[in-house]
Amino acid sequence: MSRIYINGRFLTQKFSGVQRFATEVTLALQSLRPDVQILVPPGEITSPIAGGVQVGRLNGQGWEQLELPRRASKGLLLNLGNTAPLMAGKQIVVIHDAGVFSTPETYPLQLRIWYKAMQKALVLRRTKIVTVSEFARQEILRNLRARPEDVLVVSEGADHIDRIDADERILTTNGLQPGGFVLVVGNLAAHKNLTALGALAKSLAQSGVKLVITGGFGGKAFREGVAQALPEPALYVGRVSDEELKALYGAAACFVFPSRYEGFGLPVAEAMICGCPVVASDIPVLREIFPDAALFCDPLSPDDIAAKVMQLLADKALASKLSNAGMQLAETMTWQQCGEEMNAIINRFA
Repeated sequence: MSRIYINGRFLTQKFSGVQRFATEVTLALQSLRPDVQILVPPGEITSPIAGGVQVGRLNGQGWEQLELPRRASKGLLLNLGNTAPLMAGKQIVVIHDAGVFSTPETYPLQLRIWYKAMQKALVLRRTKIVTVSEFARQEILRNLRARPEDVLVVSEGADHIDRIDADERILTTNGLQPGGFVLVVGNLAAHKNLTALGALAKSLAQSGVKLVITGGFGGKAFREGVAQALPEPALYVGRVSDEELKALYGAAACFVFPSRYEGFGLPVAEAMICGCPVVASDIPVLREIFPDAALFCDPLSPDDIAAKVMQLLADKALASKLSNAGMQLAETMTWQQCGEEMNAIINRFA
């Protein structure tokens, strides 16, 4: 069997859900097979993975499109982060969702044009595509006109949370009491739908409960007035470490996920594995992945989001039921299983 190369561009990118997936799948594959080699562009490494081989002189898309395919030409190239070189020979690409088609307002125009053109070109070349839910698979088939036999699904994991020690200093620093706040993880991307939480913020304030929102809220969009549409009153704690996030999950009265579009919904699984009951958007992918473990709300109705959260806070039996159901479900989501599924796909096409 030829060598398996992993596109290690994700190792130099800002860490988010896609980079979490790529990191955990790479670690799982390293434990499963000896023929994995990670190819990395020049730059600072941001993920805890050993064994990367730095190649080339470029970075970013230039490295991925021009230098990576030459270096990986004698094996199968695995791309874990939505993009892949157009001129590579045998390769697999993980496309997490079809957001550039379904929620185009989320993406800058230049990036949207590039992603659409690149992914359509990969489909024309019969590149094997892997995604993370049946919903995302159907979106890819519909928007990219891919052949059904070329698009496969793997699960995602949540057990990385179990390896993390909670840093509860974030609670004391911000005056947060266990059970005294509702948690949201998000950013200014339009599909994250944070602007729909205004009614919830006001309802919680009247009940003496804080709305705590984590994520990055700097940059040009924030300065240009997006802040005026964000929910108030709320406590914005900015970007937090994995250790701090685990402490927030563990102490929150509930976790709210108002997103209008996702390929999977990893923060929901993270909250569930920490025992935090979840109020989640009633969208197809979350119904698919978390069917009986969350209280679902209409993401287009701020009043319904607020009503469902207040219902959960008032009904301790319901909160306990959802907490138990969420933990049982999330504990079945392991990165080792995801790695084994990916390994089976690699063996099938290598």
